[in-house]
Amino acid sequence: MKEKVFVSKLDDLIPRIGREVHYNDKTIALFRLSNDEIKAVNNKCPHKEGPLAEGTVSGNFVFCPLHDYKISLEDGKVQEPDDGCVETYQTVVEDGDVYLVMEQ
Repeated sequence: MKEKVFVSKLDDLIPRIGREVHYNDKTIALFRLSNDEIKAVNNKCPHKEGPLAEGTVSGNFVFCPLHDYKISLEDGKVQEPDDGCVETYQTVVEDGDVYLVMEQ
């Protein structure tokens, strides 16, 4: 079963600047892209657990602030020549509210 979890007002998210949010035991990096899409990924880079919410966003990618790993915000895959993956989370925006869609 899935549940919607409110995490932010859309207007409170600055485009291309990450925000750390929490759900149960998960720490999640939330991003508002330039086109107002909202993306969410696990907040730890698979390399050295860098905080992705503090990373630089370019297009549909975030660059880890520690070692510049390039990670897709679409599927969580680390781009070559590096490797790895982070979990991604579905998001929904309704009436200006941002929700994570989480498995219960």
